[in-house]
Amino acid sequence: MKVFVIGIGLIGGSFTLDLKSVMENVEVYGIDENEEHLAKALELGLIDKKAQFEELIKADLVYMAIPVDTSLNVLPRVLDIVKEDCMVIDAGSTKEEICKIVAEHPKRRNYLSAHPIAGTEFSGPTAAVRGLFKNKTNIICEVEKTAFKLQERALEIFKAIGMRIRYMDPSSHDRHIAYVSHLSHISSFMLGKTVLEKEKNERDIFDLAGSGFASTVRLAKSSPAMWTPIFRQNKKNVMETLDEYILNLKHFRKLIDEDNFEEIFSEMERTNHIREVLNGINKNEEFKIVENGK
Repeated sequence: MKVFVIGIGLIGGSFTLDLKSVMENVEVYGIDENEEHLAKALELGLIDKKAQFEELIKADLVYMAIPVDTSLNVLPRVLDIVKEDCMVIDAGSTKEEICKIVAEHPKRRNYLSAHPIAGTEFSGPTAAVRGLFKNKTNIICEVEKTAFKLQERALEIFKAIGMRIRYMDPSSHDRHIAYVSHLSHISSFMLGKTVLEKEKNERDIFDLAGSGFASTVRLAKSSPAMWTPIFRQNKKNVMETLDEYILNLKHFRKLIDEDNFEEIFSEMERTNHIREVLNGINKNEEFKIVENGK
């Protein structure tokens, strides 16, 4: 099987590692505008050959792992080139706009809109790790618009690398992901900004920062080149989540100002329920298919 990966970074590189570990006779071609990334990907064994867009006609599978704004231009171009039985998958974290872009494309049936809920704060081919997708959820949107045989092929791959599947419409995906992913990145970036502005002595940050700060601000190390387009594309939902988050922050500040620490205790105690929610998710390690976005 000839697999073309567009964007050889954390997601694209990790996908090739997992794919090679579970499938035989896989030949991976890499396309990336960054020549250094391609060279490093070859060195690390993430890809077998460098390629150009014109060679996509040979592809059996195309996996796109590039910034969401770039995907809007690249996906139609990819669909224009690929053969009739080629599976094209994108891994972007916004779905509504990209699904609209190719809604009327003659080869829409070749495209599967997916979002693996997996990653780290690192980027580039050196960030790729084997097993990144194991026991992670892969959200698939508008599955009914993808050719059934191509759906089956994609699901076999996702199952082989250990992913759980959830189906969701693009609008619901973008709304939910704004809360559970996009907001957490904004919070992390702004916490890092606040500390950098107030703690001018970087040694103080290093000496005093505990594991709580490190885990909370971890996402602030994420790539601005990837996240700025995400916030732009999902602006409406991100604004809504920010408004609610700011209201909660103002409420918490008001409780402190009023010395209402009994209510602060109650607020935190109620929020401790998130632990049960996350524990329940982590215990579910079997591959499963959820039929809707509720």
